[in-house]
Amino acid sequence: MAYQAKDYSSLVGMAGFSETLIKNHFTLYQGYVTNANKLMDTLSVMLKDGKTTVPEYSELKRRMGFEFNGMRLHEYYFDNLGGKTQVDKNSIFVRTVAESFGSYEAWEQDFKATGAMRGIGWVVLYQDWTGVLFNAWINEHETGHFAGCTPILVMDVFEHAYMIDYGLKRADYITSFFKNINWESVSKRIK
Repeated sequence: MAYQAKDYSSLVGMAGFSETLIKNHFTLYQGYVTNANKLMDTLSVMLKDGKTTVPEYSELKRRMGFEFNGMRLHEYYFDNLGGKTQVDKNSIFVRTVAESFGSYEAWEQDFKATGAMRGIGWVVLYQDWTGVLFNAWINEHETGHFAGCTPILVMDVFEHAYMIDYGLKRADYITSFFKNINWESVSKRIK
């Protein structure tokens, strides 16, 4: 089964995200989809041909996590963008965040601080199977994910997500990101 890139063209025109930035980001996402499909095809042929003990098979298996998670994390990211309203202070999201962090404001401060850390990667608000929410830093697509946890809100902090519009001002990008969160989409991810 081949994966298909989702159409996120409705995000073009978001405040704080230039058309050039967002379209470049879509192209990068399409590359992850394409490469995940190529890897799955190649690995399938190698398995069929009995070439599972060669180093190439092992390396392609390791690469699969990078390409697949690059695809999926971008889908979470784009899916949680496009909102035009403030967070509903009575929503399940705000209530659940307050249970884990004490208040929405404490959660937001921690999420933004995590996003402002030096380095490239992702900020992911996870929900553990116990219901607890926590913010995590993910360096690369395939490294550092928390087993058994569901991504609730995902923010890309690789340079391609903001450099065209914000240069080195990552904090300004984070502010624009928060202005464009689709809180309804995020709330639907809460269990």
